[in-house]
Amino acid sequence: MLNKMRLPAWSRLDGFVSRIGAACLCAWPIAAPSLSAQTVTVSPAQYSALPVPEEQVDRAIVRLDALAEDMLERSGIPGLAVAVVWNGETVYSRGFGLRRVDADVAVDADTVFLLASLSKPLGATVIASQVSAGRVEWNTPIASLLPWFALSDEWVTRQLTIGDLYAHRSGLPDHAGDLLEDIGFDQRTILERLALLDLHPFRSHYAYTNFGLTAAAEGVAQAAGMDWATLSNDALYAPLGMAMTSSLHADFMARENRASSHIPSDGGYVVADLRQPDAQSPAGGASSSVTDMARWMAFILQGGRLNGEEFISYDALLPALSPQIVSAPSGMMDARAGMYGYGFNVGVQPSGRVAFSHSGAFALGAGTSVSMIPSLDIGIVVLTNAAPVGAAEAISATFLDEVQFGQSTRDWFAGFSPMMAQIMAPDGELVGVARPEDPDPSRPLASYTASYENAYFGALEVVVRDGALAMLLGPDREVEMLDHWDGDRFTYAPFSENSFYGSISQVTFGDFDVDHAGTVHIEALDNLGFGTFRH
Repeated sequence: MLNKMRLPAWSRLDGFVSRIGAACLCAWPIAAPSLSAQTVTVSPAQYSALPVPEEQVDRAIVRLDALAEDMLERSGIPGLAVAVVWNGETVYSRGFGLRRVDADVAVDADTVFLLASLSKPLGATVIASQVSAGRVEWNTPIASLLPWFALSDEWVTRQLTIGDLYAHRSGLPDHAGDLLEDIGFDQRTILERLALLDLHPFRSHYAYTNFGLTAAAEGVAQAAGMDWATLSNDALYAPLGMAMTSSLHADFMARENRASSHIPSDGGYVVADLRQPDAQSPAGGASSSVTDMARWMAFILQGGRLNGEEFISYDALLPALSPQIVSAPSGMMDARAGMYGYGFNVGVQPSGRVAFSHSGAFALGAGTSVSMIPSLDIGIVVLTNAAPVGAAEAISATFLDEVQFGQSTRDWFAGFSPMMAQIMAPDGELVGVARPEDPDPSRPLASYTASYENAYFGALEVVVRDGALAMLLGPDREVEMLDHWDGDRFTYAPFSENSFYGSISQVTFGDFDVDHAGTVHIEALDNLGFGTFRH
């Protein structure tokens, strides 16, 4: 997919949220200033010339019911939940719609959703807790925590830190390892195979990498002497009272009050529940309710204080909330740039106020968003149970408009929706192309059957089943049946987290030795240049 510059959904969502406002985090006081900027002495870097009356925030909160109901109707998604924190308190928390379309079970504030990439800022808070405890630092080299983990450049491997991986500036290519997860490889195998990939310039190139960040988190878990899910619970979820939050997928699936994942089909949304993100748990595998996420937002906005006492030191948390790399360079002279901290998008609202945010999305059925404005001590989280359509981001953006300006400045869903539709469009050069009316015949099927392999994806077996070609790929030898297209070209319809509904992939055999193929090229697996397998 990268050869067409079409990135998986959550990457593009994160980048888009960064572009809502430029990023510029300056000094942030531990005690957030009151809403009347004129009555508080702040530094020039903290000052906003646009005061926000308390009654304006109250009105924005009152309008949330209508906003969420309208978004549910316009988007068609099955269900969503919204929570708002303000001045350290949860002031709004409610569910809308259904947990699943095939049952009359309503979403409420305690319904648990897959968080997708909201796992990243949540996990960055776990890392900050370990920095605060003195177990690691943001600049601790990964080599000292995971000696077996390496990238293709030995010098980069030695210099690579926790922070580099959490800021997506390691040099790894975008979404490195994600297709390995799609075809069933475990976390250790995926992390080891990252060493095969060519690198972008170290610390000067932003590329969103779920498994790069996962390596950093796993290294910190090793330093703490426990697995990531246990560390997350012990260091963050349990102390904050986030009883319905977990970094284990089995916990999510066992919840009675959980929102099933939904994917689009020709007849509307259908229940999927196909996404199993444990391999990238720190980057995308957490699940939670808006009730629990509100507790976390309040904790972040209070600078790591819990019940009035320091729980995570301010100095340990601040780097995660500070710009560490430009994630979205300005495309025009008057455009704000997007910045990324450690697991957080850091940007500037049109009002001039600093905001922390992140989006999450699974093509297999989740769309999530969190946004916080520390100068107003306010945050909103929106969780949905369907493939991303822009509903979560639109609710967040509309609410923050109404908080800061007293009204929505634009139809955010009308802006987000077509962008999401383009992002989630089927992939493959043959999508929408009519089959040849008079295709060249294939060779005898035995000319294609063989065992092929490459270093990144491993073994590929091509066999004949029921008179047609089939591919067996990955550790579980999943079967993909091939349809003949023309000559030595075949096709199949990949469907996974990184191959969206309606995608078509070419499978082309080549390098024939007399009457047998020596190579097979799979279009859907060629995003990093490893789409060719050799006999």
